[in-house]
Amino acid sequence: MEPPFRARIRAGDENSFRVLFQDHGRAVYNHCFRLTGDWSVAEDCVSLTFLETWRMRERVEPDGGSLLPWLLGIATNVVHHRRRTARRHRALMERMPPPGLLPDFADEVVGRLEDQERIAAVRKALDQLSRPDREVLALCVWAGLDYAATAEALGTPVGTVRSRLSRARRRLEKLALRNLERNLEPAAVRRQQTGDRHEAVRPSSGKGEGPW
Repeated sequence: MEPPFRARIRAGDENSFRVLFQDHGRAVYNHCFRLTGDWSVAEDCVSLTFLETWRMRERVEPDGGSLLPWLLGIATNVVHHRRRTARRHRALMERMPPPGLLPDFADEVVGRLEDQERIAAVRKALDQLSRPDREVLALCVWAGLDYAATAEALGTPVGTVRSRLSRARRRLEKLALRNLERNLEPAAVRRQQTGDRHEAVRPSSGKGEGPW
């Protein structure tokens, strides 16, 4: 009889890892993109996540359900470490002399601008949350994990997940009200387009739809 899937992952079975990527690669990418707001950075983080998954395969518990919470927990740490490295890099670059003028490649990236700008607006609000609150929000709300799965992904108690999510939602509500007040004009309220579009249209690259 064939060993259980988790046992095959622990043993480093390549076909099982291929199935793991096929089943959850898109969810991991979506999670990374929502935390970073950048297509290419998210792709890098997905690669690093599955490299870490391979390296840490023997830590998989023999019993349990879906491995998605474990993957998203690794992805969350990958994004955190990459962001910390990027801050150090920016600090180094700021101490260097400014470069000369570069050619304008705007036409080559115009297809990404709408989604990038919308994600940037969301990221601006999220950046005002603490990192733990931001990660819980991403896992519970965007990735759709329940409290228990989120707690497993982050290695925290379920009660902590509940309190962080509640705090993050209250904070975002306050930020939304503040932004609404800023958008009020003396004579009228500036109208904004709304809709039920949740899926970002990713540039045509053969990799499918975006995560929103």
